[in-house]
Amino acid sequence: MDKIIKRKKPFLIAEIGINHNGSLKLAKQLIDLAKKYNFNAVKFQKRDLDICIPEDQKDKIRNTPWGEMTYLEYKKKIEFGEKEFRAIDSYCKKTKIDWFCSAWDTKSFKFLKKFNTKYNKIASAMLTNRPLIKLIAKEKKLTFISTGMSNMKDINYAVKIFRKQKCNFILMHCVSNYPCQEKDLNLNLIPVLRNKFKCKIGYSGHESTVSPSIAAWFLGADYIERHITLDRSMYGTDQAASLSEQGIAQLADLLSKFPTMYGNGKKTISKEEKKLIPKFKYWEN
Repeated sequence: MDKIIKRKKPFLIAEIGINHNGSLKLAKQLIDLAKKYNFNAVKFQKRDLDICIPEDQKDKIRNTPWGEMTYLEYKKKIEFGEKEFRAIDSYCKKTKIDWFCSAWDTKSFKFLKKFNTKYNKIASAMLTNRPLIKLIAKEKKLTFISTGMSNMKDINYAVKIFRKQKCNFILMHCVSNYPCQEKDLNLNLIPVLRNKFKCKIGYSGHESTVSPSIAAWFLGADYIERHITLDRSMYGTDQAASLSEQGIAQLADLLSKFPTMYGNGKKTISKEEKKLIPKFKYWEN
């Protein structure tokens, strides 16, 4: 018997990350944008900057919209603290959209436990941070695991940790270039990961276009995460690797339409076709 393909709209995650540039107002606008296009959740990032920034980078001078300052000063300027995350938590509840956050160190993970979010996220850069991922797995909260900058051995080790802790997870295929060229996306790894690890698969994209996310869905990614921004020309390292409203609208529209196109696989003559038979099948009249 032929296999009938049944697909549903993927779980859509709007990665706000640090595209808010330290502005709570901008963060709320991005939340509104995700809600407008029926994303399931928005995601942020949390770091202890004294830990997460390499020592040789902290004192480097950067030109920023706020003037010249060290890299550490700049990062502290855009890093959200408890006050901002309390406001985000409240705003997302009001807006009726889930939010969660990737912790980049154990201190940040413990900080985020103050909020009753549904999901955890392991950033690609943190996949080999074994003390951190062990701590996250022990919480037994559904976790999205990005796989950029890692090899199969790294991924396998992380999967073993989560399975040992009986913590549900989604492996997210990812290539950590910002932005990533389409030729480097290696989307065929999506079915490879699914078959190797026998788990649910998603796609976390950093390209500036929409079509790779659509291709990822066709290849079996049931969870799609994309960075979003109000303007791709804004200041910030992730803005150019994000989708602005036009791309967000296109992505959401296509991914809501495609599942309806599969049908049931049974060959029938539709009502509309029957109306056309007298016109086109002249020999049957």
